[in-house]
Amino acid sequence: MKDVPIIYEDDELVIVNKPCGLAVQGGAGISVCLIDVLEKQLGAKAYPVHRLDRDTAGLIIVAKSSKAAADLSDLVSGRALEKEYNAVCFGLPSPSSGVLKTDAGKAGREKPAETRYRVASSANGCALVSLTLITGRMHQIRMQLASAGTPIIADDKYGDFGKNRLIRSERGVRKLQLVSRSLGVPIQGKICRFEIPLPDHMLSCLESLGIHAPA
Repeated sequence: MKDVPIIYEDDELVIVNKPCGLAVQGGAGISVCLIDVLEKQLGAKAYPVHRLDRDTAGLIIVAKSSKAAADLSDLVSGRALEKEYNAVCFGLPSPSSGVLKTDAGKAGREKPAETRYRVASSANGCALVSLTLITGRMHQIRMQLASAGTPIIADDKYGDFGKNRLIRSERGVRKLQLVSRSLGVPIQGKICRFEIPLPDHMLSCLESLGIHAPA
């Protein structure tokens, strides 16, 4: 597999732009993962700091040592890491901005989950939504948008399977329309912000739906 784009690198960490479909770590049924690719690319061990679903594209922090990973993980759990996402969903969230509040987790062990959202643009009954994590539960954005009746397009776990089949056959949209687009990371005592453009598969989806894509 070709190298992963590195957005930032210092002695302790790298921030990379993970492609859709690449798992962060290995496991059953996974022949190649981000950590394998990155270790070969860097010529050194790599340690993931936070989660990013296999089918979610975008920015993720990887540490260069176990100590750096532990220190950075403390920042993540302490909510010092600012994470912003973009999603394309079926339907229009109402109101057009606000905070999604649900419980997430296994039955009996639910934890509060909160996400700030804003509709950036919309057309043809679909919307491009900007989302900022307040908490960081597993699959939080995917679950919350689905619970709100506006599931992410091509989400094969929480989405609308009928609409997914239709948009796949009519418009060729197959990949999950979710990206980790912006990170605010504490580096040397200040918040450094990193942002990437929308990935090609999301730009193609927006174009097919007639939704304006941000610059």
